[in-house]
Amino acid sequence: MQNLLSTVIAAALLSGCQTADQGLRPSSDAGAVTGPAASAIAGDMVSRLAEQIGPATATTTIRMDKDTSEFAIALEAALKGWGYTVVTDKKLVRGIKPVELAYAAESFDGQILARLSTPSIAFGRAYTPTGAGAMPASPLSILQRN
Repeated sequence: MQNLLSTVIAAALLSGCQTADQGLRPSSDAGAVTGPAASAIAGDMVSRLAEQIGPATATTTIRMDKDTSEFAIALEAALKGWGYTVVTDKKLVRGIKPVELAYAAESFDGQILARLSTPSIAFGRAYTPTGAGAMPASPLSILQRN
């Protein structure tokens, strides 16, 4: 009886850890990051993305939603700087399936929480804004999806 109770409690606790797969979500508040902080955070996050999805090739295309925030512009520039082809509309080259990229950057308690997500991986990090940009304030958190 005690084993059954322990199993039920463990199952209840673990079921709370699962989330429904609702696809990638667009930026929630990318306008919160501006100026040098946007560039510094975008540069760091794209370098981490390149480590996870591999270097840019002739067929590596990243698709992200069109956005005019400074963070989105800095993110697009950083992706292109790493050699990735970036598209922000529905027009694609025939035969090439782009990597869908969702991003978010939000201010919280004097820090900036940044996240990048693809269908196979999501990662995020907290940053502290400085006069010259931003410094990582936490380790990189990585979630790999099957």
